[in-house]
Amino acid sequence: MVQDRHCLDCIDLGHQLMELVTATRSAAGSKDKGLTLTHGQPSSMVRMSGKTAISVAGLHKGYGDHDVLTGVDLEVPEGSVYALLGPNGSGKTTVVNICSTLLTPDAGEIRVSGYDVQRESDQVRRSIGVTGQFSAIDDYHTGRENLKLMADLNHLDRGRAKTVVEGLLERFELADAADRRAQTYSGGMKRRLDLAMTLIGSPRLIFLDEPTTGLDPRSRRELWQIVREQVADGVTVLLTTQHLDEADQLAHRVGLLDGGRIIAEGTPAQLKSRVPGGHVEVQFTNAAALSEVAAVLPEATSDPDALTLRMANDGVASLRRLLDRLDDDAVTDLTVQSADLDDVFLALTGHAAETRDGAEDETKLERAR
Repeated sequence: MVQDRHCLDCIDLGHQLMELVTATRSAAGSKDKGLTLTHGQPSSMVRMSGKTAISVAGLHKGYGDHDVLTGVDLEVPEGSVYALLGPNGSGKTTVVNICSTLLTPDAGEIRVSGYDVQRESDQVRRSIGVTGQFSAIDDYHTGRENLKLMADLNHLDRGRAKTVVEGLLERFELADAADRRAQTYSGGMKRRLDLAMTLIGSPRLIFLDEPTTGLDPRSRRELWQIVREQVADGVTVLLTTQHLDEADQLAHRVGLLDGGRIIAEGTPAQLKSRVPGGHVEVQFTNAAALSEVAAVLPEATSDPDALTLRMANDGVASLRRLLDRLDDDAVTDLTVQSADLDDVFLALTGHAAETRDGAEDETKLERAR
């Protein structure tokens, strides 16, 4: 329900107020989404407590004959950012919804902020904040009204609420648009408002489910910066994403989720070290030159439309082998790239992290349950 997502620590509010929140959220078309929150960037300034914020062991979840999660194990230390990386349908949203008490697992032991998510769900809700993949603000209210509603749900007195609301409007650069209806906001503004609404409750543990979906590059960078500010304050974040650069930018540790399981885990640097050398890409001036080189380098991948050839860079020997076959007049560009998380995911699964043909949408499965 919307009240579970938007203010998970306010379950004990009066029934009449809950009906009002549910009705307005449904009118805005945000039934399955929650608040947006933030977290941080790998940084030497980040101090981790050594305690565990999230512990998941043997997590299973399915819908009918479709198994979404088939044994997920992960641990997230307090004060860190853990990125769950995988394609659509891999189970990322299901993990978030189970950890935030919005779904019941079929099997497994899950503890969040020290509480069991099934036996101590109220305590879990009071300690966390959650965001869905899309903005869940009330489009028919102004930005200021959205924030005031969240202040009421968090039991802030009037004086405190006013101070916090005004401070967040300034901090998230929404002051000039504070009295406009949220339906007039851009995608980036809505995301910032989502984050501001969540921060009213000052959660120490935040779930971010694909927070930059649909945002332009500038808005993504702005949201990343907000996340970094939060982690600098010691907030813990579990981030799900399809975007490899996002995981690389924000996460202390990354878990690669595929086929319902975490197939690899580590820091971005540790994961990238599993793929030696990265790759070399050559841009040719014409198709004939490309074909000639591709014919003698069967391990390389060519793209006739783009006039490019790409091959793994295993070190000096492979680079020399490629250069020996190149005619200077036939090449316009040569790029040597170190391994990235996409290379890692491709090497471990046989497909890229950002797309997977035929993958079922886990969100649709959840709605149909």
